[in-house]
Amino acid sequence: MPLIILLILFFQNTSLDKNTLLICKNVKTTLFSEAPLENIEAKSGTGISVLNPISGELQFVIPIRSLEFNKRLMQEHFNENYMESERYPHAKFKGKIAEPINMEKNGEYPVNVTGELDVHGVKRQRSVKGIMKVQDKKISLSSVFDVKCKDHNIKIPQIVFQKIAENIRITINSTYISQ
Repeated sequence: MPLIILLILFFQNTSLDKNTLLICKNVKTTLFSEAPLENIEAKSGTGISVLNPISGELQFVIPIRSLEFNKRLMQEHFNENYMESERYPHAKFKGKIAEPINMEKNGEYPVNVTGELDVHGVKRQRSVKGIMKVQDKKISLSSVFDVKCKDHNIKIPQIVFQKIAENIRITINSTYISQ
């Protein structure tokens, strides 16, 4: 679990001790490409996220190779040709929730998270909408957003342009526990 240690170290500069951090060790991630010739979907359940409920700081790390496709050849091309996952093994997001959330009060809260998305070695500032749900002190966060391949220098060869969309839909679901 070296990724968890790295994420906790990220938050060490705050005045909180590590017991106030909330951690999700099994972030559910779905990647979906809708294209004229073929829809492509991949799923992972091995991402990690850390949330500081007081400051609203939030970080995600998703191992690229953990994304599983229905077709083995598709997965191979994704890792070797497009994402170059040996060279860029993780997708990362580091940001902050803009709205203050009362983590003691049950409810669903729309949130806007602003931060840096690092995919394929290219960092971009993003503002991503999501829903934070508080239910009996259990906190979950979900978001659906698009990533443009060209924004992260992910090259799609012309020969497969009809099979892979320029915009990839990403769905993230995480449930946090106190550490």
